[in-house]
Amino acid sequence: MNNPPVIDVIIPAYNEENSVGKVVNALPREMLRHIIVVNNNSNDATRANAEKAGAVVMDEKQQGYGFACLCGMAWIAEQVVKPDIVVFVDADYSDRPEELPKLIEPILHNHCDLVIGSRALGNREKGSMTPQQVFGNWLATTLMRWMYGVRYTDLGPFRAIKYASLLKIGMRDTTYGWTVEMQLKAAKLKMKTAEVPVTYRRRIGFSKISGTVKGTILAGYKIITTIFRYW
Repeated sequence: MNNPPVIDVIIPAYNEENSVGKVVNALPREMLRHIIVVNNNSNDATRANAEKAGAVVMDEKQQGYGFACLCGMAWIAEQVVKPDIVVFVDADYSDRPEELPKLIEPILHNHCDLVIGSRALGNREKGSMTPQQVFGNWLATTLMRWMYGVRYTDLGPFRAIKYASLLKIGMRDTTYGWTVEMQLKAAKLKMKTAEVPVTYRRRIGFSKISGTVKGTILAGYKIITTIFRYW
């Protein structure tokens, strides 16, 4: 890319009133065109705080991480000028949004299609991931290596992808399987992927997935079944 790339960021957010503004404000805005927060049926001040921070805010009433991401993608698709790169980051302030430049570097300089911010390779604060999250990531990435022949260390939510590649992948998952679907479909399509180490800290607030037994079981089940479904 000879000219500065057009970069949009999608932030799915469900009841993240205490953190979403911090995420928006920590992003390197001089590099970005749009910061899109998708308010996923929150019943707190998530929408108001995201708007106050200067984000474009969309509402998605259907509950689900994938629903929120797809809503953000639909908004981007309506823009006259499409982005070169789309970045996804969670609204809980566990990732460091200011690390976005190193996340997109393999796309800009190594012609990668998809870059995953790896918490496994980076500096992970103690207690930022539960033991079941660490095990789940290991199991999922191991299965993908065996079944798809691709080496990942993480299913991290902080990721960057060429917009054209994102469209080619054809994302469908509406809930917990979003991240793994993107990675395994990229593998099936022989896309060039990379991982970069990212810093990961304890999230602000309570996790709706890993913070409950039900959420952990449902997420794990969905991830594993998604891996087998596309094999």
